Amino acid sequence: MGLLWLNVALEFSPHQLIGDQTSLNMADVPLQVISDNVSSERRITPSWSIRQLKTKLEPITGIPPSCQRITLKTTSKEAVPVEAADEDHTFLSGFPLTAYAELHVLDTRPPAARLNLNDTSGVEKYVMPPEEYEKKSDSVLAWKKAGKLGRFNPEAPSLEKAKIDAFDQEIRDRGIEVGKRCRVGGDDSRRGEIKYVGEVKEIPGTIGAWVGVHLDEPVGKNDGSIGGTRYWGAESALKRGVFVRPERVEVGDYPVLDDLEDMEEI
Repeated sequence: MGLLWLNVALEFSPHQLIGDQTSLNMADVPLQVISDNVSSERRITPSWSIRQLKTKLEPITGIPPSCQRITLKTTSKEAVPVEAADEDHTFLSGFPLTAYAELHVLDTRPPAARLNLNDTSGVEKYVMPPEEYEKKSDSVLAWKKAGKLGRFNPEAPSLEKAKIDAFDQEIRDRGIEVGKRCRVGGDDSRRGEIKYVGEVKEIPGTIGAWVGVHLDEPVGKNDGSIGGTRYWGAESALKRGVFVRPERVEVGDYPVLDDLEDMEEI
């Protein structure tokens, strides 16, 4: 047995010897493969040669084996180049493979020769014709129809009307009118003047009235315009405008706050 082991040791390089032994004793190692276009966890077999690794990385990264420069970053952040003069007979078991270390694959081709897998502007997109989509039984549309949800709810029109009526009643109860002073959300520092009462089509997925308030201080969300539509005032860099639902508006005697009012005389 000793003579046989000596013969094997003389015929193979150290990387080959370790690779052949670990192919039987070492399990696959999970590594994070990272390139310009990819970041995914892959299981790497220590008995692979560097050439085999590069071949297997090509369909993952899109980088030809001859253009790959691989670096292994261990959990201790040590950067180890995965390279050798003889890539066919240098095995990965000779490198410090640790679970969840990072395998960085650099594309050595000139930028103009690389594939840009993130640019989808030139990719023709399939759009299913509406009539074909309506015939499908496993679509979201079919699910909504079966459950009578949204616009397929026979009571939807009456529910929407009830919601709109509730907003209108809230406006009347609170005495909300354009030109009146108010404060927003019970916050005494957010005082202002009501500038608009009505629907705001630019706020998606909503129905019913909104109240547009021009705040005394620039602590709002806009300048009186939203989605390209101006509801009051002129364009300004100061954001004094805010659109809120009627229940958040308190109409009353809320004059402009004087920041110097509480200061002692000097």
